Amino acid sequence: MLPTTILVNEIPRCVVRPTDMKALNRFIRNGKTYLLADEPEGKITHRHADDLELAKWKSAFALHKAWGGDDEAFFGVPLG
Repeated sequence: MLPTTILVNEIPRCVVRPTDMKALNRFIRNGKTYLLADEPEGKITHRHADDLELAKWKSAFALHKAWGGDDEAFFGVPLG
């Protein structure tokens, strides 16, 4: 899958690259405490990352690879 932005109440929270929809849904389910830390009653949605979010994801991914990390071990990056 392409990098995907996770939003809480329509505010971008993080950009992730799940392997498929099952992995995305698992992350949202398992990451609910992290995602809703500031908004316990918030609504979680997702969409394709926009250009700025994608640039942040690519920069973090490049840093991950620079230290020798493999592609499959990198999942995402928080926003803000």
